[in-house]
Amino acid sequence: MTFDALRRWWATVPPWVGESALVVVVAVATVFRIRAGVLQSGDRPPDQAAYLLGLAMSTVLLLRRRWPALVLALVTLCWVAYHILDYPGGAPAVPVWVALYTGAAATDRSASMPVAAFLIGSDLQGRVATHDLDPLDPTLDGSFGVFIAALLLGEAARSRRRWQAETRARLALLTAERDRVAADRDRAAAERLARERIRIAQELHDITAHTIAVIGVQAGVAAETLKDSPEQAQAALGAVRQASREAMRDLRAAVGVLRDGTPATADLPGDADPADAGSPEGVPLGAGRAEPPAPSLDRLPVMARACGAGDGPAVALSWRGDRRPLPRAVEATAYRIAQEALTNVLRHAAANRVDVTVEYLPDGLRLEIVDDGTQPAAPGTGFGIRGMAERAGSLGGWLAAGSDPAGGFRVRAWLPVREATT
Repeated sequence: MTFDALRRWWATVPPWVGESALVVVVAVATVFRIRAGVLQSGDRPPDQAAYLLGLAMSTVLLLRRRWPALVLALVTLCWVAYHILDYPGGAPAVPVWVALYTGAAATDRSASMPVAAFLIGSDLQGRVATHDLDPLDPTLDGSFGVFIAALLLGEAARSRRRWQAETRARLALLTAERDRVAADRDRAAAERLARERIRIAQELHDITAHTIAVIGVQAGVAAETLKDSPEQAQAALGAVRQASREAMRDLRAAVGVLRDGTPATADLPGDADPADAGSPEGVPLGAGRAEPPAPSLDRLPVMARACGAGDGPAVALSWRGDRRPLPRAVEATAYRIAQEALTNVLRHAAANRVDVTVEYLPDGLRLEIVDDGTQPAAPGTGFGIRGMAERAGSLGGWLAAGSDPAGGFRVRAWLPVREATT
């Protein structure tokens, strides 16, 4: 059996078993030393009282773990009595060694150390007086050195135990810190997941709500004008096709990011339309061209045309200020706000005209959508207006929506532009 295996086995033994075994071993060694002690001139031969003192010194060690100072004091008392009765000197020293070790190894040594000093000092004085020796005589080094060695061994055990306790405390702190960091990381991941879930919900709402609203209006126009005005019906169906193609492009981009972190950029077969070779602003919209994962303000003219086709309201788009590229988050947010506002106009307002104003300012972008509808949507209802406000707030901006004093409904938004935004 290896030492480690023996140590693991010993750790499973109940403490009282080990203490009892120690007392038995110490008692046997004490009895043997008293019996085998060499009588000096004037020594009293060991009798029953000598053995009883030795056994008492050994038995009291059963209490050493709980009361180390008291045990050391009782052992010292028996030790002094043994020598006062002139029994062979040094014979019952084994219990003294154990008691000294236990007192030095104790956590609180305020009481045991004075007793240990008295024991060592009285033993040294007795030997000097009995043998008429000098206190520094080399013949006294044996017993004195063993007593000091027992104290030093106890101090080493105490220091090791204290070091182990400090190590366990540090490990506990490190474990707690690791758990805290893991909890913070999990909480941050959950928050990121929640934010991403909200963002995806907003994207899907904006894409599907706008597309369904446009398709619904233009499909109705096509159905009503199919016989009387085939050209108008064809234009309405073209708007339906354009809106569905835009929605498919946005959905593919969103799904591509969800699937592998990269937006899908290529159009599906059949998406191409010669009429989309370019936008009025010179931005290509044809098939096979790369689309960014988030829409930009350059797509506003296409959306305005789709909303105003057929019997839809006339959408007037105006640009103010010095047009310049803005951070993608700002452009995407502005586009989605305009998209949701136009969707609400198509679904609720029964408007004839919508004015969309995009104003570039040095420190941000101002967006305003005003319609002349007779049935304005109640502000703050549904997910649309709330989603627009959340989008603006996420960039540090604001959004206000409500009835216009001149009639209709007005949506105003302010999106700040910061240098650090990318």
